[in-house]
Amino acid sequence: PWNEADLDGRFKRLLPVLKAIVAQARTDTDASERAADEINGCKAHAPPPACHVTVRYLMTVGREAPPEQVFGRLALSFVMVDADPRFVGVNIAQPEDGPISLRDYSLHMRMFAFLKKRYPHVPLTLHAGELTLGLTPPRDLRFHIREAVEVAGARRIGHGVAIAYEDDALELLARMARGRIAVEINLTSNDVILGVRGIEHPLPLYLAAGVPVVLSTDDPGVSRGDLTHEYMRAATEHGLRYTDLRQISRNSLTYSFLEGASLWDETGLRIVPVCAGLTQQKPSAACRTYLKQNTKAREQWRLEQAFARFEAELPQILAAIPPARFRR
Repeated sequence: PWNEADLDGRFKRLLPVLKAIVAQARTDTDASERAADEINGCKAHAPPPACHVTVRYLMTVGREAPPEQVFGRLALSFVMVDADPRFVGVNIAQPEDGPISLRDYSLHMRMFAFLKKRYPHVPLTLHAGELTLGLTPPRDLRFHIREAVEVAGARRIGHGVAIAYEDDALELLARMARGRIAVEINLTSNDVILGVRGIEHPLPLYLAAGVPVVLSTDDPGVSRGDLTHEYMRAATEHGLRYTDLRQISRNSLTYSFLEGASLWDETGLRIVPVCAGLTQQKPSAACRTYLKQNTKAREQWRLEQAFARFEAELPQILAAIPPARFRR
């Protein structure tokens, strides 16, 4: 039977079972990745671009379940991330306005806090604030994002639509900006599921507060959208410019859970000294060593080189667009 006072005992009883599951999960993941490589033709003489995509996994737990099941799955997720470097963080999903989700929301955050003390190196990205007025009682709009940040210790927030309804929202926004806690914005998903779009969406609020923003699709299998569409919506609905979108794209790697140090300093605006002079096509010897040692920095370098190539072509692209297109 569920007993929150016995979390430590429950975890210790689960641990032998979890370790056995993790061993099987790693074997299954190996098989899945081999199958993906085969489907994509990665053994070919000239592998396609799909073979050069860096992939990491998030362990995601459904919140619409009895507490003993949620705790067991969370415990498994933390143990999995601790055991296998391909698994880089833990998330919680399913409708946040579900009856069990609402009833147990604070309990779930305390579960995260309990497990985070045992595995402090495991990062969290939590769906929080995927709510709006009329979808749930007003009282449940007032604390979900704050508890994800302050109780669970999330480094990223998924959705965060209800930020303006949070108690002392301005202070919470300032805290997220100060702590570099990113928010994952899902424009199409929030439109389709919550009916929140255009000026009703808090994207401009997060940007104005200095909170790191990334764009994501949330559920492309449901909405049949892709990431390009999300960037287009950000530009057409919220007036974001190329430089805004470029920074958001950079944020997607800077605030990812990829292993290693970043190419950017703590402000996210300056390249670390060892790799300064990013316009050069070939990094210095010291920078090459840094990139080799840090997967995150290496992926960021690849992105910057892609930006440089695109921006070099941009005058030709703009010259080919009829002036009438700009007047519209």
